[in-house]
Amino acid sequence: MIDLSKIHYPVRYTTFFIALGGLCFSLLVVIASGSGLLWLLLFGLLSGVGVYDLMQPHHAVLRNYPVLGHLRFMLEFIRPEIRQYFIESDSEAAPFSRAQRSLVYARAKGQSDKRPFGTELDVDAQGYEWMTHSMAPSTIASHDFRVQVGTSACTQPYNISLFNVSAMSFGALSANAIMALNQGAQMGGFAHDTGEGSISRYHRIHGGDLIWEIGSGYFGCRDDQGLFDLARFVEQARDPQVKMIEIKLSQGAKPGHGGVLPAAKVTPEIAEARGVKLGEDCVSPAAHSSFGNPIELLEFLQSLRELSQFKPVGFKLCIGHPWEWFAMVKAMQETKILPDFIVVDGAEGGTGAAPLEFSDHLGMPLKEGLRLVHNTLVGVGLRDQIRIGASGKIISSFDMARVLALGADWCNSARGFMFALGCIQAMKCHTGECPTGVTTQDPQRQIALVVPSKAERVKTFHQNTLKSLQELLQAAGMKSPQDLKPQHLVRRISAHETQSLADLYPAVAKGALLKESLAKLPEPYKTYWPKASAEHFQV
Repeated sequence: MIDLSKIHYPVRYTTFFIALGGLCFSLLVVIASGSGLLWLLLFGLLSGVGVYDLMQPHHAVLRNYPVLGHLRFMLEFIRPEIRQYFIESDSEAAPFSRAQRSLVYARAKGQSDKRPFGTELDVDAQGYEWMTHSMAPSTIASHDFRVQVGTSACTQPYNISLFNVSAMSFGALSANAIMALNQGAQMGGFAHDTGEGSISRYHRIHGGDLIWEIGSGYFGCRDDQGLFDLARFVEQARDPQVKMIEIKLSQGAKPGHGGVLPAAKVTPEIAEARGVKLGEDCVSPAAHSSFGNPIELLEFLQSLRELSQFKPVGFKLCIGHPWEWFAMVKAMQETKILPDFIVVDGAEGGTGAAPLEFSDHLGMPLKEGLRLVHNTLVGVGLRDQIRIGASGKIISSFDMARVLALGADWCNSARGFMFALGCIQAMKCHTGECPTGVTTQDPQRQIALVVPSKAERVKTFHQNTLKSLQELLQAAGMKSPQDLKPQHLVRRISAHETQSLADLYPAVAKGALLKESLAKLPEPYKTYWPKASAEHFQV
């Protein structure tokens, strides 16, 4: 197994240093005896390659591993099987992501993503999905798909792209990665979610649109006790670069779980961005201290809307107990306070580090969670007033089409944009030893990620993914993404049976939850909707 991340500075430069040493020694031999010219040429060539690797802006692996890094690309070039056995992580997630990562690399670099010999997927396998097409393809003028976010209570609505950078904090990502994502977002006209680590100096350099995520640690708007600080919130929220504000209730990769950034990892820049002290653990509690029930949540949301001068404010959650979600909706009905948006985070979403059981077995997957949120809002007649975002392993245009059909208005992607930055899934995010400079605070490693080059790839990946979505919609005879419905996608559920997503994820009729009789509604509405209360989360 070739694991580049385990090679430390300056050891990872050893091959280059050997080449330089060999060059000097062979030069002396040639001068002294006139022999050894071939060795001089060989070491000269290797030294030249190493110098080029250190100077070139496109491949972080080569900048971090001059000369030696070419071995990875050589093995990839020889055969995919070589790449699988000698380069990929032995994680179970790697085989799933390999083809998708190659797709992102091609689109981010502006290369052709076409391939010969047809599908590599087993169309007879359970779980295979496809989108139906039309005998009368349409023409859509532009791939710049957008949706306006902001209820009637919002005076600064935001026209968001259908494809945006999902929540990833500074600290989890390097400074160079944050700058490249934000510059790419600025160039491409899409949004960059800050993650709960708040707004750092690196988010501000290029001026890309920000969605400020506020988690239970209230980073960027907290007092010395870790409680919400109104004045600090106002200072950041009214910045024109901040377009929307997102209260993080839970995260798909580790719902219901807080976190601790050990004091040793709290750099001065992280402390500045988060509003925490150097030399102390940075604690993110499992629950918010500013509210304790659904009504208080919405009152807190309304206060943030007013303090931000009526920018769009919403919340993000991974669906857990369905009755808690129902309680939030009943609180909307009772208080008449509506979020401008809700982001549904699927349990399949990723993170730098999470307990195995949490990442694998806790929380509702995106498709089920998204459909539940969409159907509930339809059932109480509020869907037209609240926008829904979706995140959780969304990488390709087909991933986008699936969640748009199930009720999302826009999509967020984390791993897709990480791949565009050059992530090779070394699975070292939590160690600080990322070989491509994406998820490390080591200045020697992250400098290999050249911001202008990667920003261009971020922008190009965004544009080419939306162009691909445009082509899918045209092939299906549609005029806009809003035309996508669950009946347009089909899943194989056995060797001899298929069903549309409309059958697998039934719809709830508009206003159905307002009626007295719920007997005909599917679960969990029939059992838990009557029991849910706006006053508390418990049943």
